[in-house]
Amino acid sequence: MNSLFSKRPTLLTRCLSVAAVAGFVICGSLNRAAILAADAADAAKSDFSASEQRLYDAVRYLASDELEGRGVETEGINKAADFIAKEFAAAGLKTDIIDGGPFQKFTMTVKSEPGPKEQNKLAFVGPAKEDGSPQRLELALGKTFNSLAVGGSAQFDAPVVFVGYGITSPEHEFDEYKGLDVEGKIVVMIRKEPQQDNPHSKFDGTDSSRHAFFTTKISNAFQHGAAAVVLVNDGGELKKVAEADERAWAKAVEQFGKTHEEHQAIESPTDDQTAAYRLEIKKLAERIVNLSKNLDREPDRLLDFSGAGTESSHAKMPVFFASRASVEPMVQAALGKSLDELEAAIDEDLQPRSSVLEGWTAVGEANVVHQQAEVKNIIGVLEGEGPLADETVIVGAHYDHIGMGGNNSLAPGTVAIHNGADDNA
Repeated sequence: MNSLFSKRPTLLTRCLSVAAVAGFVICGSLNRAAILAADAADAAKSDFSASEQRLYDAVRYLASDELEGRGVETEGINKAADFIAKEFAAAGLKTDIIDGGPFQKFTMTVKSEPGPKEQNKLAFVGPAKEDGSPQRLELALGKTFNSLAVGGSAQFDAPVVFVGYGITSPEHEFDEYKGLDVEGKIVVMIRKEPQQDNPHSKFDGTDSSRHAFFTTKISNAFQHGAAAVVLVNDGGELKKVAEADERAWAKAVEQFGKTHEEHQAIESPTDDQTAAYRLEIKKLAERIVNLSKNLDREPDRLLDFSGAGTESSHAKMPVFFASRASVEPMVQAALGKSLDELEAAIDEDLQPRSSVLEGWTAVGEANVVHQQAEVKNIIGVLEGEGPLADETVIVGAHYDHIGMGGNNSLAPGTVAIHNGADDNA
């Protein structure tokens, strides 16, 4: 049992939520659990009001102002942990698991932000042109590239390798790193995965498989020794963005016409009705103008700093998101094909088109600031009995909430205690 908790707690906690802090009850036997469930059901019949009161008291305390919304960096989260630990002990669970206590401590990222602009830069440098002039594609922060919070901080000057979608999938016999040495190099990869519109694709049809996730792609690049990752949008994403912009504009125009017709149908509108109509028409007109601007914009939109997540597992491997247009000249010059052509070829036969971009290097730097906080799991164990005593069932739930609000709040502009009675209190 101790060996289970001597390892890093990542798998037990961070898989639950980016900001999750989990409390665990570990039951050693399914048979024992069934007996306990039956006993609990019998007790409920005879003493339901007492159980109801106990549950109410627990929720009332955990969701009280005193616990400050159970934000990860508040004193309230520690009070919640102490309360849960006492409840575990009172329920008869073994809680002297970690150094004689119930708490498994670890650190997690609670806030990420980009460092100074001058320390977040990216350029591609190619072989000299025929006239001897250098080829240098300088990307602009916030316009043609962004550093991502899921990456780390480092400087680099290294060769560039195109790795397709950046996928290694033995189960699908598809490995875009096969035969390539990307150790210490900069990998350029396409977002998502091949054959996204094919319901028969072995990558889970039209659903996204795990290979489409940012975390999978970035981790795979790290495992292959890449010095940095540059992600670009896939062609399918561009199409979806353009279609969504068109639908939103058409819907707003339709609503404008409908609102006008409804008002015209009123024979003698009151002053209040006319005022409401004018206000609504003004709002719709402004919306149509703004949506029209989107129609004129390039659908190749950049991910913002936190667009792929806020926590990094690779402190020294920068991750960038670049526009296709900024990467295209380099790919065309080195491979003689466009990104569209390379995507289409991969989609057609599911054969990798990965290649070193001969003569091209990426030069730059990323500075990403990750603010860490110490948090803890609360662990209670019900020892197993009988023939299944050596088997373990893990039941987990997070006990943190969002404190004073923030981006995860349903009212993100509100700075106030978010009590979270409906969030695992």
